[in-house]
Amino acid sequence: MSGHSKWANIRVKKTAQDARRGKIFTRHARLIEIVTRSGGGDPDTNAALRAAIDNAKADSVPNTNIERAVKKGSGETKGDAMAEVIYAATGAGSVAYLIECLTDNTNRTLANVKSILNKNGGKLAETGSVMWLFEQKGILTASGSKSMSEDEQLALIDMGAEDIELDGSGIAITTNRGALAKVRDHMKHMGYEVQSARLQYVPKQTIAIADLEIARGIMHLVEALEEDEDIAEVHTNAECSNEATASLEQGA
Repeated sequence: MSGHSKWANIRVKKTAQDARRGKIFTRHARLIEIVTRSGGGDPDTNAALRAAIDNAKADSVPNTNIERAVKKGSGETKGDAMAEVIYAATGAGSVAYLIECLTDNTNRTLANVKSILNKNGGKLAETGSVMWLFEQKGILTASGSKSMSEDEQLALIDMGAEDIELDGSGIAITTNRGALAKVRDHMKHMGYEVQSARLQYVPKQTIAIADLEIARGIMHLVEALEEDEDIAEVHTNAECSNEATASLEQGA
C-alpha cells in the first residue's frame, strides 16, 4: 500500500525548517488558542483541542506554553484574537502554493506574504484559483516496535485510512478528512506512538519538477515563507525529481 509519500517530497528540506524550535512552539500555541476559542478549553469535550495538545507534546512544547495558550483561547488572559487565514500564490514552473497563516494582524501578515513572494519569484493569486488544486487530508505519523499486520491495515482502511506506508522506521497514514481522529485513537489503542496527526492540504495532482534551478527556487520560496512568524504551513503541488531533490539536499 503506497502513494501519498508525495506529500513528504513536496516539502523540500522541511525537516531542516522544523528544527527551528521557537517557530514550532509558536505555531502550536496559536493553533491551541484558536481551537480553544472555537470549542472550549476542555480537551475531553473538544476533540480538536485534544489533538492540538497531543501534537504540541509530540513536538516537545512545554506544558506551560500549552496552558498559557488554552487560557488565552478561553479568555482568561487578554490579547488580540488569533485567526486562521489562507493565501494562495503561483511561482516558477506553474507551481501553486497554499500559505496557511495564524495571525493576530491580517494586514501585517498579508504585507509580509506579498513581500516574500515578490522577492522570491512568486505572485499572490486569488485563493479560489489555487484552492481547488488541493484537498484536505488527515496525515498521521507514528512509530512502534511491532509490525502492522494485514488485518490491522484493513481495519484502518475500514475506518477511513486511504493510504498506509510502512518503511521499517515508522508509519505514515493518509485518511479522509473526517477519519483522522478515529484512526489516531485506534493507532494508540494498538500500542503505536502517534507522533503527529493533523489535517494538511495535499495536491490532487502534482507537477513534476526536474529542472534544478526551478527546484532551488521552490525551496528558497518555501523556506522564506516558513521563516515568517505568522506562517504556519506552506503547501505546493510541486514534486521534485529524485535527482533534483538529491542535489538540493547536498547543497548544490
